[in-house]
Amino acid sequence: MTDVHPTRKAATGTGDRSRPRAVLPALCATQITGWGVLYYAFAVLNPAITADTGWPAGATTAAFSAALLVSALAGIRIGRILDQRGPRAVMATGSVVGTAALAVVATATDLAVFFAGWLLTGLAMASTFYQPAFAALTRWWAPDHIRALTVVTLAGGLASTVFAPLTALLAGHLSWRATYLVLAAILAAVTVPAHTLALAAPWPPAPHPPAHSAAAAGTVARGRPFLLLAVALTLSSFAMHAVVVALVPLLLERGLSMAQAAWALGLGGIGQTLGRALYAPLARRTSVTARTTALVALGGVTTAALAFVPGPYALVAALSVVAGTVRGNLTLLQATAVTDRWGTSHYGRLSGLLAAPATTASALAPFAGAALAAPLGGYPPLFGALAGVSALAALAAFRGRTPSSVDMTDPRGISRD
Repeated sequence: MTDVHPTRKAATGTGDRSRPRAVLPALCATQITGWGVLYYAFAVLNPAITADTGWPAGATTAAFSAALLVSALAGIRIGRILDQRGPRAVMATGSVVGTAALAVVATATDLAVFFAGWLLTGLAMASTFYQPAFAALTRWWAPDHIRALTVVTLAGGLASTVFAPLTALLAGHLSWRATYLVLAAILAAVTVPAHTLALAAPWPPAPHPPAHSAAAAGTVARGRPFLLLAVALTLSSFAMHAVVVALVPLLLERGLSMAQAAWALGLGGIGQTLGRALYAPLARRTSVTARTTALVALGGVTTAALAFVPGPYALVAALSVVAGTVRGNLTLLQATAVTDRWGTSHYGRLSGLLAAPATTASALAPFAGAALAAPLGGYPPLFGALAGVSALAALAAFRGRTPSSVDMTDPRGISRD
């Protein structure tokens, strides 16, 4: 009998003991839960938080932004740990920290404690979100990692679809504090055992690099293609995350109910899942530079559409789905940015360096959006400005020739194209 093709066996996790079957379903569940509870719930609950406490929206959003900033900074160090030791300890510890952090947020009686809770949440984000999951899948599944990444991000795209309406439902019956405690319990019940048990497989050694590859990795990180890619992804991340957090206030400003706004945000998650399903065929048919430029530009187009189309609700919801489709593609674009160009040997290090400015921008985006909405005249003008930021990001991607692959054995990082 002819054996199953080795690539197919690797992709399904049945052909290599280093690719345990439990990893994919576990990471699917934990990415949905982690993103839904630690990230998307805030966009739904923030109006209730400010109404109940009297804290300014700019201050509460700054606390959330601080969490994302901590995530960006911690991600660099965590990337190195992942390269060396694997994801189990990092992600399991992050799950525990995330549960405790949300308990601090939920019980905070003043802004200082509220900020402290979100700073802890940032550590949990860095330890449990896509970057460590991508590092795990890239090492376990390489060279067929795109399929595994797609599966996990398809599931992760449903985080807002599941948790935005769920959070709104809970908040309709409970206080925001009780809602966060319920969500923290869900986070602990799903992610702590999943990360502890499913990621216990031996961590495969990194592909053996040439003697000078560490120097090559450093040279790549200082090279023009890497820097221009970082600029494009940073600007794009700023616009994308500002849109996600500001979408509910935009729709509330236009007279929609909280439930309608939450469902619009949640429908964007369906779009993200659709976008991630389309990424693999898109990657096969386009060069990396063209793909990066087009997707970043489309992000700006959908943001502009949300800025200038006030209704009806069905059309706004459809635009949210389309915007989510673009975001879903951008997530996989970022996940494969390093391997598409420089291979897998230093994925954790290079992806951490690439993610740091992008995550920093995404950290500042919610606060900047809330701070700029009033001076700009409301949320529609803010969305117009964010569309302009995406246009600049697309220009950076287009002007800089980001090669489709770079030979990591060449310390200069010269393109083979």
